[in-house]
Amino acid sequence: MDKYLKELCTLIAETDSSKKAEKLLEDILTESELRDVSKRLQIVKRLYKGETQRKIAKDLGVSLCKVTRGSHEIKYGHGGFKLLKNWWQENYSRSRC
Repeated sequence: MDKYLKELCTLIAETDSSKKAEKLLEDILTESELRDVSKRLQIVKRLYKGETQRKIAKDLGVSLCKVTRGSHEIKYGHGGFKLLKNWWQENYSRSRC
């Protein structure tokens, strides 16, 4: 990880509220980038729920390729999505996740 990415990750990790994190991300990312990142997280969340890739692509209005990439990252990525899965399970009931 380069020093700039590390600094960004540290800054986000030390943000003490979702509102502050939202303001920070809105200043750093474009509206389109925010939308893309948010959809990527929803893709992974729905994959963990067991939804089909085709349903996810249709519901979110994304290409099947993007959903497949999310599935690939769950299996072969750096483990970040697995951390999110644990967080979703700890913070939201199964019906909301």
